[in-house]
Amino acid sequence: MTCGNLLCGCIGMVMALRGHLDTASWLIGLAAILDFGDGFVARMVKVSGPFGKELDSLADVVTFGALPATIVFQLCWFQGLGAISYGAFLIAVLSALRLANFNIDTRQSESFIGLPVPANAMLLAAFPLMERYQPQYDGIWKNDIAMGMMIAFSFMLVSEVPLFALKFKSFGWAENRIKFSFLIASALLLLFLHFAAIPLIILLYILVSLFAKERKNE
Repeated sequence: MTCGNLLCGCIGMVMALRGHLDTASWLIGLAAILDFGDGFVARMVKVSGPFGKELDSLADVVTFGALPATIVFQLCWFQGLGAISYGAFLIAVLSALRLANFNIDTRQSESFIGLPVPANAMLLAAFPLMERYQPQYDGIWKNDIAMGMMIAFSFMLVSEVPLFALKFKSFGWAENRIKFSFLIASALLLLFLHFAAIPLIILLYILVSLFAKERKNE
């Protein structure tokens, strides 16, 4: 499953460079499912270990770092930004820094510090999908706000912002109230806004995490 994640990233980069940005974005979505599933399956069959952890990070650098960077590069290039477009590959650098730090940061065993790379990749992948499947959002990325959002969220990768992880030790409502509420809100946003919901869901994820931290500190 982890190697499938990596293959999605490799094929996605080819698709992006050929101008098929929507296909590249779908491959990020498929890779995200595989990325979530490999850890779940490894824990279920009790085969998790350092090898799988390192392989997972190497795959993620390609699929959730280099691939979304290539997509943003193409978006900027198509917009006529020229050499500035190469700045998009900062996303790959920040993703690599994030993943390397995650592997050695003992504080992130139960939660995250900084935005996870799959979340940032899915946010960036949403823009080509919106343009392809939701004509009302045609060209939504062709403005300073969208570009600013792409940059800001990418720097969240290496931030010290604490974020909750969607890991369940049990499925009781009391101990998972925030996680279940977030999942329900996300499902409703997807139902009504489809791909346009993805950036809002990532923003909601950050805001809910900050709210949860404040509640915990009280």
